[in-house]
Amino acid sequence: MRRSLTISMPAFNEAENIPGMVADVLRVVPRLADEFEIIVVDDGSRDDTAVVTQTLAAQHPELKLVQHEVNKGYGTAVLTGLTHASKELVFFTDADRQFDLAEIEKLLAKIETADLVVGYRAPRRDPFMRRLNGKGWSWLVTLLFGYTARDIDCAFKLMRRSVIERLQDEISSGGATFSAEFLVRAKRAGFKIAEVPIVGHRPRVAGNPTGAKFSVIVRAFKELVQFRLGLRREGRLVGVKVKGERGTAV
Repeated sequence: MRRSLTISMPAFNEAENIPGMVADVLRVVPRLADEFEIIVVDDGSRDDTAVVTQTLAAQHPELKLVQHEVNKGYGTAVLTGLTHASKELVFFTDADRQFDLAEIEKLLAKIETADLVVGYRAPRRDPFMRRLNGKGWSWLVTLLFGYTARDIDCAFKLMRRSVIERLQDEISSGGATFSAEFLVRAKRAGFKIAEVPIVGHRPRVAGNPTGAKFSVIVRAFKELVQFRLGLRREGRLVGVKVKGERGTAV
């Protein structure tokens, strides 16, 4: 069975990580796909992320750089990468090298019977407060919209390109709420979602995370409220069952 695969990754000030990340992809993916491409979305980085990527692209024709002139936010960068994908299967992850890319194979095994495969970190190798915030965020999204996945923001997702084509014009969240909105809309559109544990989650060793910044958190909550109100206006939020409960959240 022939398989074509896009590896897409958003990058903001990840110049230190890009060479290793591209090397990881080139080591793992050729044995899993007949043809593939790598897309790096430079989201207005202030370091040499774009220069480093362009230098590597000159050596590896599979690598493509897409640039945002200014920083537009995590969700917008992810969506840009997804919509620039040309292969039948599309995988996205972060450029920070916190995952063992070899575990893509687990997702590929599941995509045969699903439209979207979501990894969950088992265990998550982040500082305590980031883990706590992540659990709280997943709980809140589940409360407001119903169950989609246990690790909503895990940046280890594989999907059919048809999922992107169906949802790309509906997504309004450009920040950290992107993954929540994408999963909620995918489920409501009738796409089948599968989950797999990702055990190769590692601490970040280079670059600086931005997810815990106050401005990022404020934007995420604002977008979450806007998304919920938007679903109400669309007439798609009548009653939401919360996994494990009999009641609804409205």
